[in-house]
Amino acid sequence: MGFATDAIHVGQEPDETTGAVMPPINLATTFAYENTEKHKAYVYSRAANPTRCAFEKNMAALEKGKYAFAFSTGMAALSTMMMLLKSGEHCIISKDVYGGTFRLCEYVFKDFHFNFSYVDTTILDNIVKAITPLTRMVLIETPSNPLLKVTDIAAVAQICREQKLISVIDNTFMTPYYQNPLLLGMDMVIHSTTKYINGHSDCLGGVLALNDETIAERVRFLQKSIGAVLSPFDSWLTMRGVKTLALRMEKHTANAVKVAEFLRRHSKVIHVYYPGFEDSPGHEIQKKQSRGSGGMVSFDLGTYEKAKAFLDNLKMCALAESLGGVETLICFPVTMSHSSVTKEIREEMGITDHLIRVSVGCEDAEDIIQDLSSALEAIP
Repeated sequence: MGFATDAIHVGQEPDETTGAVMPPINLATTFAYENTEKHKAYVYSRAANPTRCAFEKNMAALEKGKYAFAFSTGMAALSTMMMLLKSGEHCIISKDVYGGTFRLCEYVFKDFHFNFSYVDTTILDNIVKAITPLTRMVLIETPSNPLLKVTDIAAVAQICREQKLISVIDNTFMTPYYQNPLLLGMDMVIHSTTKYINGHSDCLGGVLALNDETIAERVRFLQKSIGAVLSPFDSWLTMRGVKTLALRMEKHTANAVKVAEFLRRHSKVIHVYYPGFEDSPGHEIQKKQSRGSGGMVSFDLGTYEKAKAFLDNLKMCALAESLGGVETLICFPVTMSHSSVTKEIREEMGITDHLIRVSVGCEDAEDIIQDLSSALEAIP
C-alpha cells in the first residue's frame, strides 16, 4: 500500500464491535483477568492501551519498522531512548541540535555521568574521530534544527554498524512521508509527534520506531517502567492528524519553496537556509535520501535589532514555540528554542542572535509572503 493509504488505515480498522470507521477511544486504565493465571491482550494502560497500540502500529508501518512506542512528549521519547545508555557511556550528537535535546543531555543526563560530544555530523570523519571505547550511540538530526544542515544518513548508519554503535535519528522535520531512515540502515527513529505528525498544534507526543527486537524489548520495558506514555485521547487525536500527513507535507513544502525563494531575493535578508536550494551544501545528499525538502526555512537578518523589528511587526504569522502546525509559526532561536544554550555554544553551533526559523504553514503562500514582506519593510 502507498503512504497515504497506510496513514489512513493501518491500526485504524473499523471497530469489530460497532463497525465504527474511526476506532473509538479506549480510556480504561485496567483490564479484567479471565482467572488468576490468564488475562486477555491488555492488563494495565501504562503497559499497553488499545488506542495507543493502534497509533504505535500506525507509526511503525509509516516508518517501515517492526516496532513503535508512543510517549507523552518528544522529550519523554528522547529521555527513554537515552536510558539505553549506562552511567559512564558516551553519545555523539549533531552539533547543530534542538536546544531541548542539548538541555536534557547537558543539564540532566550529565548528572548521571552520561557523556556527550557535539560534532558537525555533515563531515563523517568528525564522527569517527569522536568515537571512544565508551561510545555506544550516535544521535543525528537531518535536516538539523535550526540551520537545516544535511547529514548522510546511510553513511552514518554504516559507521555505527562497523563500530557496533546504536544509530539514532531525529526525523521530526522530514516525517516518514519524506524520509525513512530505518530503510537507510539506522537503528532507531525518534519523532516529536507534537509537530508534523499531529500537525495541528493541539497535542503533545513522541515516538520511537525501530526494527531490532532486543532493543525493542528494552524500550518496551523502559516505557512501562518509566511510564511517560501517550494518553488514549492524545493517541486518538494524533492518529486523526496522521490521516492528512501526506496532504499537509505537500502543502508545507510547496509553500516553503516559495517563501525561501522570496526571502532569498529580499535585500534585507543576509542568508537563507533551505535544503531545497540546488546550491545548498547538503542538497545532493538531501535528494538522495529524502523525497522532499520539507516545510522549514531559516534566515539571518544580520543584527539582533533588525530581527527584533521584523518579529515585532508580524501580523498573521505567529511568533511561537514549536513547529509543524498547519499555521505558520516563527521562532527566534536565541530567546526560544535555543535559549538554554549559552551564547558561546550557540556561536559554535552557528546559531546567531539574528537567526529566524520559519515553520511554513498551509495558508495561501501569497498571504504568508505578504506578512513576511510587510514585517521586513518595517525594519529601519
